[in-house]
Amino acid sequence: QVQLVESGGGTVQTGDSLRLSCVASGRYFSSYAMAWFRQAPGKEREFVIVKNWSGEWTYSADSVKGRFTISRDNAKNTVYLDMNNLKPEDTATYYCAAYKKTFALVTVPVSASDFGSWGQGTQVTVSS
Repeated sequence: QVQLVESGGGTVQTGDSLRLSCVASGRYFSSYAMAWFRQAPGKEREFVIVKNWSGEWTYSADSVKGRFTISRDNAKNTVYLDMNNLKPEDTATYYCAAYKKTFALVTVPVSASDFGSWGQGTQVTVSS
């Protein structure tokens, strides 16, 4: 089990940028693929972006491609989501998640059921 805590959410204007952080517990952080999901009110949880355990592979949803970037700092047990050119449709609660297996190959399409640890979420609101 990995404990995850997100932070950095807030209310911004259309076109603004924002960085979300997710701090993980445990010394095995570098062995897990990490991802970000989001969920808008009344909507299902949606995949956003993922980075594999070694850090060389990244995959993102079409809706955020070219705007969102995922990165990780293993020394700080932290994964980041850098969001640029935010749109009102990006408004949601954002969750970070750790893959359920270490040193695993993430499959595409990315499913929430493949992730075993979740943070509590951080709210991002984009106003127009």
